[in-house]
Amino acid sequence: MKQGLLAALFIARKDLRTEFRTKEALNASLSFALVVLMLFSFAFDLGREEFYDISGGLLWLVYVFAGALIVNRSFIREVPNDCLDVLIASPMPPWALFLGKVIASFVLLLIVEVVSLPVYGLFNNLQWTHAFWKLLGVMMLATWGITVTGVAFSAVTVNVRLRELMLPVLHYPLLIPLLVGAMQISTVLIKGDSIEYGPELKVLIAFDMVFTSLALYLIEFILVG
Repeated sequence: MKQGLLAALFIARKDLRTEFRTKEALNASLSFALVVLMLFSFAFDLGREEFYDISGGLLWLVYVFAGALIVNRSFIREVPNDCLDVLIASPMPPWALFLGKVIASFVLLLIVEVVSLPVYGLFNNLQWTHAFWKLLGVMMLATWGITVTGVAFSAVTVNVRLRELMLPVLHYPLLIPLLVGAMQISTVLIKGDSIEYGPELKVLIAFDMVFTSLALYLIEFILVG
């Protein structure tokens, strides 16, 4: 178990170093998020209170689409030169390879979200700093769910010709309960309401636990067959 966790951290460090060197997925995802958030500020002619009512929904729509640009590359970058076959054939357990990919994608997407949030508030004149730490907690829970399921589907579609199309078709319907919960909690936090969001928070936690367990269990069948 310990060696598997160390191998997962090694894979995560390798992927992060590769991405920070090339910045292919990070630049594409961050540019997409910033451009769409800027367009949102011009597209909606709403009052201040009305925009607060949809603030969480708009934010997570951007995050989930930006996340697709990151998770889609988690296994694709290993395809050239048969690197993926070498990693699968190595003594490292498949779950460690998968977990390392998830950790790297999680860190990259969280960077995009943390950078995008102040821009979102600036463009739309939203006050969100009063709830930053709670928002960060929600972002971490929802982002883990997005990345763990996205990387799993990336492994499923890595050898599919239309993988860029298949990944969102498979991935997005599965994320509906997670996104609904994240949107509702984020809206409450940004607005500063005293509404309880315990049930939605439980949905995020349950989603992460269930799909992380399923992905770790099934990844060997996905990668090895």
